[in-house]
Amino acid sequence: MQPLLNVDTALANILADMKTLEAETVSLPESHDRVIADDIVSPIDLPPFDNSAMDGYAIRYGDSATADHANPVSLSVAMDILAGSAPDRRLEPGQAARIMTGAPIPAGATAVIPVEDTDDDWSKGEDSPLPAEVRFFRQLDRGENIRRVGENIEAGATIMRAGTVIGPAEVGMLAGIGCPRVDVIRQPKVVILSSGDELVDIYDELRPGKIRDTNGYTLAGLIRQAGGIPIRLPIAKDNLESIRALYRRALEINPDLLISTAGVSVGAADLVKVVMNELGDIDFWRINMRPGKPLAYGTIQGVPFFGLPGNPVSTMVTFEILVKPALAKIAGRPFKRETVKAITAGPLKSDGRRSYNRVILSQEKGRIMAQTTGIQSSGALMSMVKADGLAIIPEGVTALPPGSELNVILLREPDW
Repeated sequence: MQPLLNVDTALANILADMKTLEAETVSLPESHDRVIADDIVSPIDLPPFDNSAMDGYAIRYGDSATADHANPVSLSVAMDILAGSAPDRRLEPGQAARIMTGAPIPAGATAVIPVEDTDDDWSKGEDSPLPAEVRFFRQLDRGENIRRVGENIEAGATIMRAGTVIGPAEVGMLAGIGCPRVDVIRQPKVVILSSGDELVDIYDELRPGKIRDTNGYTLAGLIRQAGGIPIRLPIAKDNLESIRALYRRALEINPDLLISTAGVSVGAADLVKVVMNELGDIDFWRINMRPGKPLAYGTIQGVPFFGLPGNPVSTMVTFEILVKPALAKIAGRPFKRETVKAITAGPLKSDGRRSYNRVILSQEKGRIMAQTTGIQSSGALMSMVKADGLAIIPEGVTALPPGSELNVILLREPDW
């Protein structure tokens, strides 16, 4: 009998085989949540010109040297500068320019005083009539309320590194430097393979002896969540002709990854295993984990292939532990498993394999507590619906008393 393979060794072997996909170019609106393929350098300064950080008046800061509430300074208002306009003359000593937020600073001006620090109530905003003069009541520092050219980024600066996942802020910054298209890592196409006479789709009648193809839909969600493009094919029947046709159809799609469930148990006489070996170079591993001991892994005509266990929870756990990091590497996405330390609220049991128990997390008196979801059967998909995380019981441990501290892999953000 093949010995049980260590989980970490299995993952290391898998990751060593994965290659990041090539880049493609997409429009900026399509780039959200995509992975930047190459470092991005700004071609311009941002801001591209000195501009006002406030609605107020641009002045020469020296003209405010004597200003206070007892001795306000009065300056003649020489111009009105709206956002989007460009001042056409220099601000001279003793002059002020009414200016809007974001508008260019006129030559000669060295500070901006906010409108609320002046005697202009500006109650009508841009439609307020331009006063002949303005009074203000405090001193200003040089550069006060002025955003300098390039203070955000300078031309030639690297603003985003390859591997960055583009979020709303990145989209905004790319728009700011005038980047209408972005080179990103291509999203992996992942084909999901389901077979079995007992399986029916969600639209079909559930007759005696039949079950829904939950794994196909679960995997589609997991793949999409991990940044891939899931492709579900029709369920194949339990005969060689139908299964061969399924796998050949999958290969015609030119996928980047293939995932099937069921038919990978060591020693099982299964038609899926026959077809796997006909078309590819597949190893059948027995991994020291619970749930999810059996795993088929290799390539089918050069395409990485995962044959996951058939039980729904085993499918989800093996995806989380082994497939998700591999898919992240293919997609060029940064991957860091989020874990927390938690205290067990009750006893936990294992069979000595590294176990991933489904738990519900709560916070009590500053400690994170882990309570089992109940039944830990690999067929109990509801345990994954309830679970906040997977509590890791190390290899060789068969029982843990309440109050034990364990690492827990987060499956979702806690709500405390």
